Amino acid sequence: MKKHTSFSRWMMALFAAPLLLLTACGEQKETLYIYNWGDYLSEDVVRQFEEEFNCEVELDVFDSNEAMYAKLKAGASGYDILVPSSYMAKLMYAQEMIQPLDLTKLPEVQKYYDQSYAQLSIDPEMKYSVPYFVSFVGIGYDTERVKDFKPSWHMFERQDIHRRCSLLNDQREVMGCALKTLGHDVNSVDQAHIDAAVELVKTWKRNIAKFEVDDAKRALASGEFFLIQTYNGDMLQVAMEKPSVAFVIPEEGTTVTFDNFVIHKNSTKVDLAHAFINFMYRPEVSAANMNEIMYVSPNTEAVKLVDEQLRNNPAFSIPADVRARCFPTWDLGDENIRYIKAWDRIRAE
Repeated sequence: MKKHTSFSRWMMALFAAPLLLLTACGEQKETLYIYNWGDYLSEDVVRQFEEEFNCEVELDVFDSNEAMYAKLKAGASGYDILVPSSYMAKLMYAQEMIQPLDLTKLPEVQKYYDQSYAQLSIDPEMKYSVPYFVSFVGIGYDTERVKDFKPSWHMFERQDIHRRCSLLNDQREVMGCALKTLGHDVNSVDQAHIDAAVELVKTWKRNIAKFEVDDAKRALASGEFFLIQTYNGDMLQVAMEKPSVAFVIPEEGTTVTFDNFVIHKNSTKVDLAHAFINFMYRPEVSAANMNEIMYVSPNTEAVKLVDEQLRNNPAFSIPADVRARCFPTWDLGDENIRYIKAWDRIRAE
């Protein structure tokens, strides 16, 4: 009887082994696919989410809203969360490329979103987007290399920084700042305003080394560039390496935008996507992410938890009076073609 029992157990184990293997294979972790800007999400925060939600996160990166949009329009699929800037998020929603959000699944967002930023948002009710980081465009410069600095976009006309400066490779940011320098709305569709801005940008272009984003901040850090048009978060990163670097928002005004969490229309992990967005708004998680990435998240409690040195930096805590001269760029619908043609004229020269 004992021998029979042992044989039975052996036979049960033999047949159970492939069943266990099949079960294990069937319990593969869900994978959340995120399409984001480069160097824009803490790896430690991602690992924490993976462990807590028993899933995996795969990241793909883009370097401009237009590149991301073009890739998706060309048929790229499989993404769950995208991180477009506000004007692009609005366009994608209008074209049914992203889906509405379920705010009942985002209690942390509803609790901690800083409503003082709502006036800068294209989607203040968060119907389809949740602000991730807010980006203020300004001037980053090396205080040891640029003398008699003036907080003005006209700095890009200074001959003492010829070929030692750069502008962003972004048509709306560059054109928006040129329009503000001329006293116009950053979203003007008046062709005379746009033409005047094109001529001003052409003047700046003759003085810069190139249009660039990530390489420009590295060039400023290395000493190759003295002054660049840039984002406040990028300058906070550079200043950690090079304390002589400062960031200012010019007196004429500037552009401001949110990079937003949105959910792709074809996402097969909608619940997990909502869980990730909600997770990123937990104050301790948001603060840890800000400490590493150094952009501002509009989270009322998280900003109180970031490192004191970062929190007190004027490039991080933008005062209300300075915010008053920062303007969001809108999706202009059919009028977008004016800016596309304007940018083509600038780049062609």
